[in-house]
Amino acid sequence: MSGIFKRVEKKYLLTEAQCAELLARIEERIRPDEYSDYTISNVYFDTDCNDLIRTSIEKPPYKEKLRIRAYGTPGPEDTVFLEMKKKWDGVVYKRRVELPYRVAQAYLDEGIYPEEYDGQILREIDHMIKHYDLKPRLFLAYDRLAYVLKEDTGIRFTIDRRIRSRRERITLGAGDDGELLYADGKCLLEIKAPQTLPLWFAQTLAELKIFPRSFSKYGRIYESGLVG
Repeated sequence: MSGIFKRVEKKYLLTEAQCAELLARIEERIRPDEYSDYTISNVYFDTDCNDLIRTSIEKPPYKEKLRIRAYGTPGPEDTVFLEMKKKWDGVVYKRRVELPYRVAQAYLDEGIYPEEYDGQILREIDHMIKHYDLKPRLFLAYDRLAYVLKEDTGIRFTIDRRIRSRRERITLGAGDDGELLYADGKCLLEIKAPQTLPLWFAQTLAELKIFPRSFSKYGRIYESGLVG
């Protein structure tokens, strides 16, 4: 199975206090998403010289990333998501393929192309890997809370806590431990919406002095020196 997603994403870096106050103020107008409290594990791919992330943090109009993602630590038959994420003029386009973890491992580690999952998106991902000579460069995980607005379930927001990474054991199957990016408990709010936010939501963010900013987890880890 494969999928294509297009959306606008706004990101906000919050203190623990801001996060708690935001949820307290809007709790009557939100509900947990279908999948609401879970750990996301990722392996990001890049060149030996980190060309993709170095380009990304320069904030060009167009940028792209490749990662493999799982919910928790996958077993051989669990589904993982091989994703090509592109951003153009503030709009995020994500193209992904779902694979069993053992199939994804065989493809990414041994070069065994998964013919049974062949399709346009997988061929685009394969071209990207070969064009840039991409390799696994960083393991990155975080614990996520996810919500939707009761009045408009098309507006979804997530809160990512305990953002952590490692440069060794760069594989999804080796657990989700890593070095914390923020020891003081900061978390990342991401609002994913096909349209503008309701006025009450925007006003609440402003009252709490929560303002959007450019933020990439992988980029921030690279800038902090945790990626060689």
